[in-house]
Amino acid sequence: MANLVITIDGPAASGKSTVARLLAERLDASFLDTGAMYRAVTLAAMRAGAHMSDEDELLGVIESSEFEFSAEAGKTTVCVNGVEVTEQIRGPEVTANARYAAAAPRVREKLVEMQRQFAAGEERIVTEGRDQGTVAFADADIKFYLTADPRERARRRQAELRAAGEERNLEQIQTAIEDRDNSDQSRTTGPLRPADDAIVVDTTELGIEEVVEKLLACVDEKCSGKG
Repeated sequence: MANLVITIDGPAASGKSTVARLLAERLDASFLDTGAMYRAVTLAAMRAGAHMSDEDELLGVIESSEFEFSAEAGKTTVCVNGVEVTEQIRGPEVTANARYAAAAPRVREKLVEMQRQFAAGEERIVTEGRDQGTVAFADADIKFYLTADPRERARRRQAELRAAGEERNLEQIQTAIEDRDNSDQSRTTGPLRPADDAIVVDTTELGIEEVVEKLLACVDEKCSGKG
């Protein structure tokens, strides 16, 4: 296991992916984007013609496929069956279908194993997701939980989509985010919630750099002198 494990959990559009990536850079640590893992399984399942709501079929895809995840240049690089798919897993169809893998208990168990294997090969790691501090790395050195007002999160997601050339209605985005929150919080395996020992940070009124600085201060305080 890595000498330093920092987890960042939180709901959609709370800023956790960007913050985790920047925090990892500042700490000279590897960054693990667990969402990329769920997307990779989703893409492989789609290409295999699996029924996305059939957990056994999803597990079959995992067993019959080779997944490789590596930390390079501040991002998680993804390969499926020897082919890099880092960009392909960000497509809208994959995004729409990733919820099936995320909601499947046995699929989540398999991916937690992958996450731990990834961490075992890294000296320092910052990992983000929805159950990193509660399930995947319950003994992490420091845990954060980022949150923000649903309206603000919807605005952030709208800005991301606009930057990618896609216009979406703010109300629709907020509804989708709140639906995702409900789904993540109510699932039986790895539900979205702060770990009991997590530091909760509300990012509603904070810019990305302000959040990163806040987290760095906590790391300095709690992990001073740790290798």
